[in-house]
Amino acid sequence: MTKHDLDLSRLFHALADPTRRSILTQLAEGSAPVKELANPTGLSLPTVMRHLSVLEDAGLIVTSKSGRVRSCAIQPDALAPMQTWLDEQRDLWEGRLDRLDVYVMKLMKERET
Repeated sequence: MTKHDLDLSRLFHALADPTRRSILTQLAEGSAPVKELANPTGLSLPTVMRHLSVLEDAGLIVTSKSGRVRSCAIQPDALAPMQTWLDEQRDLWEGRLDRLDVYVMKLMKERET
């Protein structure tokens, strides 16, 4: 498995969980302390910390500590490999569908004659 594939797997894994997507939505508004991110989830702080660890491992967020307060910030460019992969997949499938359309149209013309 290439490094790129590992990055994609981490990104998809991180985004697969609705709690982590919710945290990212909160962080899109600006950086926030962990306690503030944990409040709307109703989850225990250790559970939220595990979710944050997954997001950080995927490169989607960065954390920093100032005194006893740990804060998180989103890394917006972290989704670029996923976007590139999705664009490649879209191009691939659009090409396949275009070729299928040409083939079907050819068959229809042959039946008409």
